[in-house]
Amino acid sequence: MITIRYFAGARAAAGVSEEQVPAGCSIEQLGKERGETLQRVLLSASFLVDGLAWHDRSAPLPAGATVDVLPPFAGG
Repeated sequence: MITIRYFAGARAAAGVSEEQVPAGCSIEQLGKERGETLQRVLLSASFLVDGLAWHDRSAPLPAGATVDVLPPFAGG
């Protein structure tokens, strides 16, 4: 399994702060399965997989990973 943690606007779009998904799922696949609102957020979000930047949205996520979904932040 993979733990997905949503922050800020991603949390609002997902409707949960955290969820478990099957290993091998990609970020691209996650967006398609979770609906249009979350999919739009994922298109502009940044991702950390076990604390490291993850740029390939179509690559399978590793089993046991924790993925942080970080939408663009406003302010300064």
